[in-house]
Amino acid sequence: MFYQPGVTEHGLPHDPFKACVVPRPIGWISTKNKKGQCNLAPYSQFNNLTFDPPYVMFSSNQTAQGIRKDTVINAEETGTFVWNLATWDLREAVNITAEQTPYGTDEFELCKITKEQATLVDVPMIKESPVKFECEYHTTVRLPGNPPMGTVDIVIGKVIGVHIADRVLTDGLLDIKKTQPIARCGYYQYTVVKDTFEMIIPNMSADVLYGLEGNAARNRSKNEANKAEAGQVFEFPEKDS
Repeated sequence: MFYQPGVTEHGLPHDPFKACVVPRPIGWISTKNKKGQCNLAPYSQFNNLTFDPPYVMFSSNQTAQGIRKDTVINAEETGTFVWNLATWDLREAVNITAEQTPYGTDEFELCKITKEQATLVDVPMIKESPVKFECEYHTTVRLPGNPPMGTVDIVIGKVIGVHIADRVLTDGLLDIKKTQPIARCGYYQYTVVKDTFEMIIPNMSADVLYGLEGNAARNRSKNEANKAEAGQVFEFPEKDS
């Protein structure tokens, strides 16, 4: 089959687009507004972007009423947000926080999970979640969308703090069999990750492999070596003030 999204009919009972790009990690994002009201919501268009420094992104449509989501408003106004790992044990809470509620509703209370104050940002984290990223808002990329959803906000944040519970580590590695993250599939389907397998790209240099691993310490060591060899300083631009 072939179809042009929004132009020709696909002929299926449900749109297959989101079912093609799976599984998608869940951006379970907590924020606080300027009034001190907390918000928690899951976003199935979420991922990391790079590792040194680490950045993450989540994508948010407007509501059916053409209003931007609370998470986007709060992150832009306060400059902070937290990503919490959505796990199998927390799946029901994740689903509850997906409900569209009036602005200012505290979803922590709605789904009865425990708040834990972040270390570097004034945002509550989910105590029961084994992995959390404290994030500093960087920018929003706004894509045009079709009514009534309107524009699509892609929010990018710099990860400035990482929390990992000791209970999900095995021999110094984050153990996916212990975290059991859930991910979004198509339609109303989710999956849970319990098993992994390894593949190392053949004939790759160590410089490439550390990047695939996401080893920030090795990356900085390599940068220092490059500077020493070239006799110059490499500078990377910061975001606009």
